[in-house]
Amino acid sequence: MPVGLEAWFTQIPPVTRAWLAISVLTSMAVQCQLITPLQLYFSFKAAFKNAQLWRVFTTFFYFGSISLDFVFHLFFFMRYSRMLEESSFANRKADYFWLLFLSSLMLLGLSPLFNLPFLSSPLAYVPIYFWSRRHPSTPISLFGLVTITAPYLPFALVAFSWLLSGTWRAAASDLVGCAVGHVGWFIRDVWTREMVGGPTIFSEAPEPLKRLFGDL
Repeated sequence: MPVGLEAWFTQIPPVTRAWLAISVLTSMAVQCQLITPLQLYFSFKAAFKNAQLWRVFTTFFYFGSISLDFVFHLFFFMRYSRMLEESSFANRKADYFWLLFLSSLMLLGLSPLFNLPFLSSPLAYVPIYFWSRRHPSTPISLFGLVTITAPYLPFALVAFSWLLSGTWRAAASDLVGCAVGHVGWFIRDVWTREMVGGPTIFSEAPEPLKRLFGDL
């Protein structure tokens, strides 16, 4: 029977667990100088013109060097991604992966407009924002200092991230993630339910993907 850290890790739902593991391993590989951030960032020229297609994936898994900011982003992304996957997407692994996949495509398209070479932090804000909109009346205690309701959580975290990094660029990238999270929430909870009246390809994973994840 797994105990301690192993037990904690295996209890994390699969999509969040895979995302967390790859992100930690990526930062550790950079920390050990096995790879460099220059090999991981995304740009259209590097990824497509220079045929370095791995950048389309690695940009979502590098949260920076191991530091307080790294721990901050990883902790909150893991916490709220796990809570979202265990509640709104319980037994719907494919649908949760599909939400993150479509959000990733939006972020790749927005990357050159906002000069965002790394998209891990913006993507991490998608589940945080989505969870906050799904639980609008839930009180959240921030570091035991102040209590807010869930819809204000993403913006409070953006402000704290700004304080940690000391630059507006970090806050801007996180706000882009909030905007993409808002689009994902609007498509599923407003457009699909109130305007379309049923699931669409934007709100529900295709059947082949559901079979791959064992949801059918």
